[in-house]
Amino acid sequence: MKLVILSGRSGSGKTTALQALEDAGFYCIDNLPAILLPELIKQMTEATGNPSKIAVSIDARNLTSNLERFPALLEQLKQFSDLSCEVIYLDASESTLLKRFSATRRKHPLTDTHSGLREAIEYERVLLEPIATLADMRIDTTRLTLYELRDRIKLRITQRREQSLSLLFESFGFKHGVPLDADFTFDVRTLPNPHWIPELRPLTGLDTEVREFLQQSPDVDEMAADITHFLERWLPRIRQDNRSYLTVCIGCTGGQHRSVYLAEYLASHFSLSMDSVHVRHRELT
Repeated sequence: MKLVILSGRSGSGKTTALQALEDAGFYCIDNLPAILLPELIKQMTEATGNPSKIAVSIDARNLTSNLERFPALLEQLKQFSDLSCEVIYLDASESTLLKRFSATRRKHPLTDTHSGLREAIEYERVLLEPIATLADMRIDTTRLTLYELRDRIKLRITQRREQSLSLLFESFGFKHGVPLDADFTFDVRTLPNPHWIPELRPLTGLDTEVREFLQQSPDVDEMAADITHFLERWLPRIRQDNRSYLTVCIGCTGGQHRSVYLAEYLASHFSLSMDSVHVRHRELT
């Protein structure tokens, strides 16, 4: 049996993610009291004909004591030998969450006469910290549309083979902020910048002219080799730690040329030896 525990701050996209899992054949439960997790799985495993794939959403509407006990509850789930459990945590920048609530005019579940929206969003982060710290994968939805989030869930969760590591290479621009879901971040701003070549400026790292320009630089080759060597050395140990997901972010100034090129290079290289390798260019979407 496969269990996906979905959590995250209000406005981060949990409903969309849960719907994507439901479309993929998961039996979904929204806003489950965390304390009921062990009993739910017990009931599901003891009866015949129950679904083999379950997704539950746990959010800040839980009792505070239940959220604090989440690490212990997750430990209890390990007693079920046939259960594969993953924790997925969604989040977005504070400014994005504020804009989403303002745009939809929804009431945040933690706001009251004493707490405004900004205070509620910060308090929710604190409440959910016991879940966030144990997440197998974090998804930063700050710059994702609903459709892109659905695709991310489909690619990385529903299509991942059991016992395999899903590896995502994501390019980004530092001037737009570092992705919240990065496991490793590599800064490639020291490399030659095609932005300063007038004919290359409107292009991206996906274009042949930019690739040829960067391939001429020994520094680019050395950076690519160093990142490759680092990941090849540590990926086996990450697998041994039973990690299911890894997000490697490559950043340059604007996220158009150098980071895109290197993310594509690394994804191509590791695709030769791994089943689940994906690439995303945040600033090109």
